Amino acid sequence: MSRWRPPSPKSSAIITPDGYAKLEKEVKELWAKRRIVNDALAAAAAEGDRSENAEYQYRKKEQAGIDRRIRYLQKRLPDLKVVDQVGDRNKIFFGASVILEKSAEETVRYRIVGPDETDTRNGDISIDSPLAKALLKKEVDDDISVKIGDDQIEYTVLEIRY
Repeated sequence: MSRWRPPSPKSSAIITPDGYAKLEKEVKELWAKRRIVNDALAAAAAEGDRSENAEYQYRKKEQAGIDRRIRYLQKRLPDLKVVDQVGDRNKIFFGASVILEKSAEETVRYRIVGPDETDTRNGDISIDSPLAKALLKKEVDDDISVKIGDDQIEYTVLEIRY
């Protein structure tokens, strides 16, 4: 049995204007944080033996994490396409906020965003998710069925907002 796995599908390269602004702000904040970490790293290195210096090792790992995120964002940002206009506002497309009825009396709110700005705690779901794919081009009062894991979940679209 081999360990080979097929590559994961590429995520969509679209983003809302707010999401793009947040990523640009994150890059600026990471550069500022990197300067602070770099100064602390230099101070820790000046203390002497680096092999037993926990502060030095911690700062080195922290700097590597910051550098990794900066590199990812610098490669990703130029590839992203900012989408802010939608044709038919009566249907669900990218950027829509939808209120769904999950069962009698239980409603949930989701907003369809790009994979780089997904935040499930706030109800922002990726356009690449099974639920978002099922919701695309639906209208108010449409019923959808989504298989998530082993469960088949039924939803009814109650409201669409942009």
